[in-house]
Amino acid sequence: MREDKIKLVAGNKKAYHEYFVDEKIEAGIVLHGTEVKSLRLGQCSIKEAFIRIENGEVWIYGMHISPYEKGNIFNKDPLRPKKLLLHKKEIDKLLGKLKEKGFTIVPLSVYFKEGRAKLEVGVCRGKKLYDKRADIAAKDVKREAERDFKVRNL
Repeated sequence: MREDKIKLVAGNKKAYHEYFVDEKIEAGIVLHGTEVKSLRLGQCSIKEAFIRIENGEVWIYGMHISPYEKGNIFNKDPLRPKKLLLHKKEIDKLLGKLKEKGFTIVPLSVYFKEGRAKLEVGVCRGKKLYDKRADIAAKDVKREAERDFKVRNL
C-alpha cells in the first residue's frame, strides 16, 4: 500500500484561534502553471482568505499566491479568485451547513498530495471572546507543564 505524500505549503493558524472547526473537507484548486510553481516554492498565504459558494460552484477569494519570478507574462493576478473542485454532494452539504446560523467555511491549509495542490476547507462556528481566552489559558498551562517536565528531566 502506498503512503500519501503530503507537503504542507501554507497553514491558517488564525482560523483555529477564531473558530471551532466542526468538519474538514479536502478540495482541489484550479490553478495555472506559474501559480503551481510558486506554490511548490511555498509562496502562498491564506490568512485573509474566505470561501463563497456562487451558482453551485465553490470559490476562494483573497488567497495570495506570489507571482513566479521566471514567469514574466504568464503570471496571473496574485489575488484572483480561484475555483475549488468538490463533488456536488459535498457542495450541497456545505450549502446546508451555511444555512444554519453561525456556520461559515474557512480555508485551513494548502498542501500537495501526490503532486496535486489541495486545500483543506473547514466548516466552522465562530468563537466568543471567553472561548478564545479559555484556549489561551489552556495553552499557557500546557506550556508551563512541559517546561517544568523539561527542567526536572535535565
